[in-house]
Amino acid sequence: MKLSSQRSFFALLSVAWLVTGCSPQGGQPAASGAPTPQQAQDADAARKLDTYQQLLRIKNDEMAVTEGHDILDHYPNSAAAKEVQQTLPAIEQRWKENSEKNRLASMWVYQVSPMAGGTQSTATITSAGSDRVQLILRRHTSWGQSVYLYGGGHGFVCHGNCTLTGTLDDKPLHVAVSAPPTGEPALMFRDDKAFLAMLRKAKKITLEVTPTDNQRKETLVYEVGGFDPDKWAALPKQKKP
Repeated sequence: MKLSSQRSFFALLSVAWLVTGCSPQGGQPAASGAPTPQQAQDADAARKLDTYQQLLRIKNDEMAVTEGHDILDHYPNSAAAKEVQQTLPAIEQRWKENSEKNRLASMWVYQVSPMAGGTQSTATITSAGSDRVQLILRRHTSWGQSVYLYGGGHGFVCHGNCTLTGTLDDKPLHVAVSAPPTGEPALMFRDDKAFLAMLRKAKKITLEVTPTDNQRKETLVYEVGGFDPDKWAALPKQKKP
């Protein structure tokens, strides 16, 4: 073999040795340093846990419950899931209770406004369903305190005085009412004080009425548990001239 050819051969052999020496054993590719799928999942769970904890600190129970369940659903075996399980049940229970409390409270509307030469304070709740009959608690500077039902249409079947049947938290209820002689579509409760005493302790009241328009008995349902007596403003009695 010529000298130049020998030199070329040994040069190629040296390059081959260098390439072989730089490769991992067994011909496996070099590690890239990228996280494994498990490591990536753990990192995602940790980030979500941090968000969950921040939501707890600012007392946003609704979003904390959503974030907590997301961690449990998608990362059930993670350290983040184990930590969430320690606090989530109590947070979720508190959120449900507060949500129900707020729902019931939102059914009542409280107003103070001028009315017929005086001032009236009202607390109003509307029946569930399509009937939309209002149960109104009223204080008026001249007329005093009253409780009545007020609906659309032409009022209710009641000739003078009558009695409505219904339930108070599933117990039988009878309410004496009267139709106003002026013809408004209303029924006035004859013993407002007794009814208000029951209302303050009740969660749900039903009353059966017969609208004049269709002559069919209907059941009015009122979820009254959110009533706040402090928001039904007391009014001073109007001084006599």
